[in-house]
Amino acid sequence: MPKSVFYSFHYERDVHRVQLVRNINALEGQRILNPQNWEEVKRRGGRAIEEWIHGEMSYKKAVIVLIGRDTATRPWVIYEIEKAWRDKKPLLGIRVNGISSFGQVDSEGANPFERANVGPGIPLFDPTARDWYGRIDSAQTYRNLAFNLESWSEQGKVRQW
Repeated sequence: MPKSVFYSFHYERDVHRVQLVRNINALEGQRILNPQNWEEVKRRGGRAIEEWIHGEMSYKKAVIVLIGRDTATRPWVIYEIEKAWRDKKPLLGIRVNGISSFGQVDSEGANPFERANVGPGIPLFDPTARDWYGRIDSAQTYRNLAFNLESWSEQGKVRQW
C-alpha cells in the first residue's frame, strides 16, 4: 500500500498541479476538496479550517508541502507546516511550479519553511527540468517527479525535541 501523506499547498493557484501529483499514484494523499466544498469550509471560519486540517492530517504518516509560486505566502500552509512539526510528522517540500497547469508553468516561489517556525534543514526537492534554452520543460519535470516522489517522501525531517 502506498505511503499515506498530507499534501499542503496553495489551493487556488495549485490545485490542478496537486491533482497531477496525486495521479502519479505513488502515495496516498488526503481527499482534495472540490472548489465548492473548499469554499464551504472557508465560509464556516478559521476554526472549521483547523478542524478539517486536523482531521485530514491526523492519520497521515508524513506531510509534503507542494510548493508553487505563492505557497510561502499562504497562512494556512504555514499553519499546516507548524502543526506537522509540532506533531513530529516527517516534513518535506517538493517544488511544483514547473508542472503545467492549463498550459502554464510558474516562477519558483519562496521556501515556506523559512517563514514557518520549524527547525532548519527541512528537505526541499526540485524536479524542475529545463530545455537547452533554459525554459522549463513541464513534461520532463512531471516525469522527474513521478520517478522520485516515493523515494523523496521517505526523506522528511522530524522534530527531535
